[in-house]
Amino acid sequence: MEKATRAHSGCSTPDGDTRRRVSELLLEHGHATARDLALILGITPVAVRRHLDAMESEGLVSIRDVGSTHRGRGRPARHYQLTAAARESFGHTYDDLAVQAMRWIHRHGGDHAVESFADQQVSRLEERCKTALADIDENDPLSRAEALAEALSSEGYAATSSTLAGGGQLCQHHCPVAGVASEFPQLCEAETKVISKLLGVHVQRLATIANGDGVCTTHIPGPLSSRGDRPTT
Repeated sequence: MEKATRAHSGCSTPDGDTRRRVSELLLEHGHATARDLALILGITPVAVRRHLDAMESEGLVSIRDVGSTHRGRGRPARHYQLTAAARESFGHTYDDLAVQAMRWIHRHGGDHAVESFADQQVSRLEERCKTALADIDENDPLSRAEALAEALSSEGYAATSSTLAGGGQLCQHHCPVAGVASEFPQLCEAETKVISKLLGVHVQRLATIANGDGVCTTHIPGPLSSRGDRPTT
């Protein structure tokens, strides 16, 4: 945590500004190569790698295995993602007290009590998001996913939605409760059920930040009309 805070405290310098933007882009995209980041930032890949190397040595980024299909000469491009320490510098809505409280609930009420608590907590998020979807066609899950992504972003999830060949995809690039959910996946399960209810279709969670993935990814089944990527920030 100390290292992550130190990384963002130097944002008044050119190097600090670049590192802050690198962190924000990795948070937004889940993972990226130095070349990807350089194209967005308008600087050279060499300059980006210098920042990434420094951030890696400080425990702020790690190398992610994305199953590269690289076929050219040389080694495959390295994909970088933020570490848990770096994510903490963006702020979370939980602390040690929340984890201790969940453990107390589990100790005295078991799994059922934890599930009930998770459902109750996420239901509040559901009520707040319902307003954003109120005027969206119930038979258009893609449009509802776009509206939901915007609503979730306002809740601190940095969410985006996109269209894929087999349906749609909702991505949450930040999880305000990742630390608690890593120990109590019932929170993720309750959130998935709420997403299904709000979109009106049965969705499937493919990845979660709490489980060590770079992004929480939820598949929305098709058929959906192809509209290309529609990011919501």
